[in-house]
Amino acid sequence: MLPVLRDLAARAEAALDPGWFDYVETGAGEEVALREAAAAWREHRLRPRVLRAAGEPSTAVELLGTALDTPVGVAATGYHRVLAADGEVATAAGARDAGALLVVSTRATSPLAEVAAAAGPWWLQVYLTRGRAVIEGLVAEVVELGASALVLTGDTPLLGTRARTGRSARDVPHAWQLANLGRHLPAGADPWHAVAQDPAASLDDIGRLAEISGLPVLVKGVLRADDARACVDAGAAGLVVSNHGGRQLDRAVATAHALPEVAQAVRGEVPVLVDGGLRSGLDALVALALGADAVMLGRPVLWGLAADGAAGVRTVLDAVTADLREALALLGAASVAHVARDDVVVPRR
Repeated sequence: MLPVLRDLAARAEAALDPGWFDYVETGAGEEVALREAAAAWREHRLRPRVLRAAGEPSTAVELLGTALDTPVGVAATGYHRVLAADGEVATAAGARDAGALLVVSTRATSPLAEVAAAAGPWWLQVYLTRGRAVIEGLVAEVVELGASALVLTGDTPLLGTRARTGRSARDVPHAWQLANLGRHLPAGADPWHAVAQDPAASLDDIGRLAEISGLPVLVKGVLRADDARACVDAGAAGLVVSNHGGRQLDRAVATAHALPEVAQAVRGEVPVLVDGGLRSGLDALVALALGADAVMLGRPVLWGLAADGAAGVRTVLDAVTADLREALALLGAASVAHVARDDVVVPRR
């Protein structure tokens, strides 16, 4: 882990109620998936090239037609106002100032109009709700607000049991939980039933979301080649390799191990993003070599937000991007696009 991230994590822990810090840090079950996430990236070794006249490397990328200064983006996480007064608005400003992509959660606690006003390029993460009118209304709203893609989370038919139970979503003030979803509740609906995740979500919902929004729809939570292929065949415009930060199915495969087979399954047909345990630019470089087009940070962004608001979020993104830029130079790659699969190996034990 980069020292600056370690420092921000310590500052976040000092600033937060212990229960809320545990809420950020917890994984599911025995936290096996959580513990394995970062270690899995560090198993890989790089094979640098020499005398390639690479010059000063570029970290610029393009995702679904959007130009970004860095392939290091902000993963969707909920309930930011329990971490900082400005919540997702501060997160959006930090991502904007870093030239990074922001993915905003369905469970955002700040009004999306305010988030959009502070953001650079942004996408909406989508949970399919039992009350479909609720999520469809929210999707229509974000189209008007300028979101350029949707990220359908597929690994959460219900919330997995978390290991640390000091705080939970039940402790988030109701007004914050319904800050955006509440506007789209049908008259007379039970709000908590209507906004709960729908366990009956299916591949057909990819096309449905694309149809009602007119936006590209990525699927998040993909860990298998057959799922990757099925999602793309059903209309997915991209994939996010993710095990939900180790917060859903414990012992789910680490994303560093799942990424190569997912990337191989789609062979560049759609962009592949990855999250889970990335804590440095070297981790990001490994992910790019294994087939990712971009990487997303979850907990590190929350540490930055809790420690120093928008400035802390930018610090996280800038630090990882700077570390990636140095790693690209030392690898002999002129840009992110020059990173190749044979630049990385897992040594035999």
